[in-house]
Amino acid sequence: MTRAFVGAALGAVLIGCIGCAPAPPPENSAAAPAAGGDSSPRFIGVIGAKAQHAPPFLGVPETNFYCLRSFVDRRNGEVLHQLYVSDSYSGTERRWHAARDGAGRPLRFVEISRNEISCSGGCSYLEEFAADIPEGELRSNPRDLAIIFSADSGAEKRILISGTQISGQLAAIDKTRNSALSDVTLTQPAASANVTDTGTGTR
Repeated sequence: MTRAFVGAALGAVLIGCIGCAPAPPPENSAAAPAAGGDSSPRFIGVIGAKAQHAPPFLGVPETNFYCLRSFVDRRNGEVLHQLYVSDSYSGTERRWHAARDGAGRPLRFVEISRNEISCSGGCSYLEEFAADIPEGELRSNPRDLAIIFSADSGAEKRILISGTQISGQLAAIDKTRNSALSDVTLTQPAASANVTDTGTGTR
């Protein structure tokens, strides 16, 4: 299996992957970051700066990176934070399946995708996954925050989110959340007035 062949195969796989652009979280889910473009009708996506957790796989850009990504609920300002990871490698399939913080507390693991890049003369894979991070944990660790992922293969990956990444993400989130709540507040008086004027107590 040649590097050129695997690189071409990986490129084809990456075309179908969104990378760090967030998909809307489920309804029951409890550089500087950019907000706006990758948002659903209900949720606003805020994507943090990318950083490498390992060298680019076979020199292919946009591989082996991680970033913070957050989802702001337009209705109530609630936020879901995640550490997103893209992992490309050769050898035994890892199958990442769990996450914990530096103190050993378990975090909700989110499997996003698992793709076989090629098995011509040896297998290589691309896995995308994430861990939900409570906002309180981000705000209480302004210098850095360690997240450890575990795989079925026995592998572990420790990712250290820098203080710069955390502060940049929280600043963008605060701005986005305040803007979203301001929009909601502006729409409330008109709705309340309609209810009061009818005198029926119904909506």
